[in-house]
Parts: sequence; structure tokens; C-alpha cells
Amino acid sequence: MFFFKKPKPFLRDLLGADYVDIHSHILFGIDDGAATFEDSKFLVESMMEFGTTAFITTPHTIFSVWDNSREDILSKEDDTKKLLTQNGIIVPFRTASEYLMDNNFVKQFQSEPLLTLKDNYVLVEMSYINAPIQLYNILFDLQVAGYTPLLAHPERYLFYHGNFDEYRKLKKAGCEFQINLLSVTGYYGEAVFQTAKRLLEAGMIDFAGSDAHHKNHIRAFSNKVGIKDTEALKAAIAHNKLFL
Repeated sequence: MFFFKKPKPFLRDLLGADYVDIHSHILFGIDDGAATFEDSKFLVESMMEFGTTAFITTPHTIFSVWDNSREDILSKEDDTKKLLTQNGIIVPFRTASEYLMDNNFVKQFQSEPLLTLKDNYVLVEMSYINAPIQLYNILFDLQVAGYTPLLAHPERYLFYHGNFDEYRKLKKAGCEFQINLLSVTGYYGEAVFQTAKRLLEAGMIDFAGSDAHHKNHIRAFSNKVGIKDTEALKAAIAHNKLFL
């Protein structure tokens, strides 16, 4: 008797026909994502081909790197939406931001409203070098201010790979987790892939985003998914509809 392995799916085929992308860098000329409107147009059209039906794009807000004010981001959103419409691209499209958690972030959310994914959900990230010293104070203060922290790509923080209990601690501290879709293809390396797999198997991933910046990211959606059991990933993808 012969047993045939079920072929692993291509990442693009897992999105379905109604994917809501909650993490991308589509606004042009504002961070390390799209540089021009043509880049924005390419990213939007490509993700729509994969089944994306709505976008909440999330340009970086990083003090002294991408000093994007709320007003700057909303102005660029308006420009991008107008140009998309002029080019015949009609799709639900709005912007939030991906905030780096540091002392400047604390000052910001204590003095002005943040750009959220929906209601009180705010997309946050950490440096890839190390977690902020006051991380848990920041998370506590953020929640006291009325926000729910959604941590972007937890699988990519290499400093946590050797201590999985830190992920459990973050969840207990009120963080929800958003995985990068490309992580399950090995795009960011084996260590990130293995951590993404473990987080999914542990039921710790709540949402899934493209984190699309450029053409190489789009090409990688034609790679195969490395994990055998895709049910937790599919559930995270479907859960994005919360933000419609």
C-alpha cells in the first residue's frame, strides 16, 4: 500500500477570497515600504489578486527614524486613496500605524489619540535588537489609556527564541499576536519559521498580516507553506475580519 503526502499549499492560496490585510506598508514615500505611487499600486493590485478585499495599511512611527505624525499619515492616506480611485482601484482602504514601543511612544499615546486598526486595537512592535527595558510598564500604561496592544510579528524577535516563556508572559500581559504570513514559508529564515510554527501550534497567534513592503515580499507569496497543519494559520487569517 502506498501513502502519498498531501502537497503543501502555496501561501497565496491560503488567503481565500475575502482576506483583510491588517499590516502593510502601502502608503508611498512615508517609510521603508512603497517609495512611489506605482509601488503602492503594485502592492495593492498584487494583494487583491491573492484574494485581499480590504486593507488597513500601517506605516511605521519610529522617533528619529520615521517621524510620522498622525496628520502626516492621514494626509498621505488621502493622497493614496485618491490616486487609487483615479486608477480604477476601488477597495476598502484605510490607515493605522505600526508604533515602535519606546519612551517616545508612551509620551505620544498619553498626549494624543493613536491611529488604531479598529476601535482600541493598536499595532505595536519592538526593536529587532532587544525588547525595551520598560516593556511591561509600557504595555500596562497603554492598556490603562484604553488600548489593546496587538504585537506585530512576535516570531521575528530573535531575542525571545531561546525563552518561549517570554511569549506566554506577553500574552498574560494583555498582548495579542499578529504573525507575518511570509514567516511560514521560511522567508525570514529557519529560526523565525520554527518560532512561527511553535506559536501557531500553541494557539497563541490571533491574526495574520502580509507586512508587504516591496516586490520581493509579493513574489514570496508564491512560495509553499512549510507547516503541515495549516488550521491555526487559516483561523488567524479568518480572524482578521474582526477589523472590517
